[in-house]
Amino acid sequence: MPAAERLHSPDRKQAHEAARLAKRLRHAVGRAIADYNLVEDGDRVMVCLSGGKDSWTLLDLLLALQAKAPVKFELVAVNLDQKQPGFPEHVIPDYCRERGVPLHVIEQDTYSVVTRVVPEGKTMCSLCSRLRRGALYAFAEREGFNKIALGHHRDDILATFFLNLFHGGALKAMPPKLLSDDGKHLLIRPLAYCREAEIAEYAAQRAFPIIPCNLCGSQENLQRKQVRRMLDAWEHEHPGRSETMFRALAHVTPSHLADAELFDFASLGSHGETPRQDAHAWLADKAGARDE
Repeated sequence: MPAAERLHSPDRKQAHEAARLAKRLRHAVGRAIADYNLVEDGDRVMVCLSGGKDSWTLLDLLLALQAKAPVKFELVAVNLDQKQPGFPEHVIPDYCRERGVPLHVIEQDTYSVVTRVVPEGKTMCSLCSRLRRGALYAFAEREGFNKIALGHHRDDILATFFLNLFHGGALKAMPPKLLSDDGKHLLIRPLAYCREAEIAEYAAQRAFPIIPCNLCGSQENLQRKQVRRMLDAWEHEHPGRSETMFRALAHVTPSHLADAELFDFASLGSHGETPRQDAHAWLADKAGARDE
């Protein structure tokens, strides 16, 4: 093949596009880590590995960053074997062995619990998630991991925001960094700036051994499905809208909402007093008063 044809060959173009995609995703993960201080020197990070496209991508990108990072941190993959019928138990261990990635497999029969407790026809996702979270938290505490990395991406975060808005009556989503309710575990989401479509493309290019979640068969979490369809339609009609909405989650103005716990509305214009504009300082004052 002449040099000019090789330069413009489909294989060469695909390799170029794949390299650009990998670079974008690594940059997005690196930016999230820097913006939220997700990984620090000496961290022991437990990477939750389900075998889905998101968790494989999370592990792969963290490994790439670990090799070049100016700080030293440990990555250990952890998979929860929920004893689902037909689950290919060899897939994750085989792949991690090939990559030289340390792996721990937790065996816990959450499948039997969920199928026994949840009535037929009801969604299993909520109970399954709670049981899975409990098992992973217990293992992290026992093994001394100080951070737990999850594979939630930008689209997951936006969908959760709208689920809470429409069905929970609250303005909250999945933050890139979160302290668990019991204060024992620090959860990090390094894929927070990554688009699901690009993760799916990356996973296909890297030929990860994807394991689908078939615990609930064809069952759908209807509320989340509806929200995702709505977001996809908006993005199709107005490209870039999802990115704009995600940026809004990082640019909150408490004085222009209605939460009296985040802004001192009570003293605004009251008896000539100057209202406190610094919501963080005001909250700190309130917390101090409660402790006294």
